[in-house]
Amino acid sequence: MYSYKYPRMALTVDALVIANKNSKPHLLLIERGIEPFKGMWALPGGFVNMDETLEDACVRELNEETGIVVGEMKQFKAFDAVNRDPRHRTISVVHYVILDELTEAKGGDDAKQAKWFLLEQLPSLAFDHRHVIESFKASGLVSFT
Repeated sequence: MYSYKYPRMALTVDALVIANKNSKPHLLLIERGIEPFKGMWALPGGFVNMDETLEDACVRELNEETGIVVGEMKQFKAFDAVNRDPRHRTISVVHYVILDELTEAKGGDDAKQAKWFLLEQLPSLAFDHRHVIESFKASGLVSFT
């Protein structure tokens, strides 16, 4: 169906899902069940289908990997470092949602498990997700005090 002279990059979405418990911000992460970075923690996310918007893809991936359903998400920023994914050139458009409370999450699709972490006590992360999180914290879009 498509024929291009030049190689194309892959497009993904990642979800920053934040909730407060006892006035302490928590971030939802998934444990990757597949390579690359199998067994490491990451933001929920995945590849965008040809027939969906970026936001729809992020809402879908969040639901598939954690069981959490949200109505809408806000777009934060695109991350495009050349070597951010060891498989191939991948650009991720990160979205975020702030929840009123910690919502039950369980791993699904290619996520072994889903778990809430204190934002200030995150485990080692896959891809460039630590950089993504630090960029979001520094953006001032949400107050973490």
